[in-house]
Amino acid sequence: MTDAAPAAAPALVPVVVIGAGGMGRAWIGTVLRSDAARLVGVADVLEGAAERAVAEVVPEEQRAAIVTGTDALDVARRSGAEAVIDVTIPAAHHAVTADALHAGYPVLGEKPCAATLAEAVSLAGHAEATGKLFMVSQSRRNNPHLHEARRLADELGGAGIVDTRFYKAPRFGGFRDEMEHPLIVDMAIHAFDAGRVLIDGNPLDVTATSYNPSWSWYAGDTAATVTITYDSGVVHTFAGSWAAPGAETSWNGDWRISGEHGSVLWDGETAPTSHAAAAEATEARLGRAPDPDARWELADSLERFCAALRGGPVPDSEVHANVWTQAIVEAAVRAADTGVRVQLADLLEEALAAARILDSADGRSSALHSWNTGTSGLSIG
Repeated sequence: MTDAAPAAAPALVPVVVIGAGGMGRAWIGTVLRSDAARLVGVADVLEGAAERAVAEVVPEEQRAAIVTGTDALDVARRSGAEAVIDVTIPAAHHAVTADALHAGYPVLGEKPCAATLAEAVSLAGHAEATGKLFMVSQSRRNNPHLHEARRLADELGGAGIVDTRFYKAPRFGGFRDEMEHPLIVDMAIHAFDAGRVLIDGNPLDVTATSYNPSWSWYAGDTAATVTITYDSGVVHTFAGSWAAPGAETSWNGDWRISGEHGSVLWDGETAPTSHAAAAEATEARLGRAPDPDARWELADSLERFCAALRGGPVPDSEVHANVWTQAIVEAAVRAADTGVRVQLADLLEEALAAARILDSADGRSSALHSWNTGTSGLSIG
């Protein structure tokens, strides 16, 4: 009797990166280092941008095999791609993703899902209509330390109170300096999504206040406190600022997760610690170190996406689940602007109505007409 031959490794997924700016270059590098995907094309609407990105990021001996151009779908067809990675600006996400899905390409999209909640819901409908995977890369949820914090919290009875503190003072320049809510929209979205990893259930309502310190170099509100109540009874509070120099937190923030039998602390960078309530537990217990082969952030997003295309499980940030994260962001902005508690069911109902109008004008998808309410079509993430 002879030993069975080892199973062949899944074939690499040929992908096109759409968008050749700074984040696009990061994704190009991620694909080049991947053992699940291979880069076959780069597209950007700016003439010459894709070619410059390839010249700067791709090793010289590999450049000739990379198809470039300004028309993403043409590049995908000419390169033999099986999927696309959308790294365009948020305002372009809806059109780029919908067009790719209807052309037969699964999409891995950079966060946020779309520029508005209505567009995000619309894209969930386009994914249903085409039967193609649309996954949103919320890269910060792909952090082994975060998942270890969840495991430790479960040992202590599960998360009941989640508290995030985030204080940084970056000087980006560019579009963030002019945004109305740069902290909530561009940064706190990561904490909101990470909170969903720690907390069972779906977000129920949101309250928020936001303001801009007198010394801020931003035009919009760079400080905010956001409270998210979940249908499981758990409350997540985020407080922070992007104009807070000195004693800054990590980019992932400082976390405290409290449960019935103790708390978990995480500084956003190193392994979390467990602090049991038992009297004899006088020392913190350090969480397990990540597996040396663990993938992080963009690399993990890409691995999960490719695995799903090769018959693996549906990723936990597939569009239907990820809409909840975008709903928290939109609810936080509305709550900060109005001073009222925003119910996510109401917000999603509005988004569904607006998304149906978008899809009716587009004419390619009627999937949302099967949704009874704004929440009925969304899975628990």
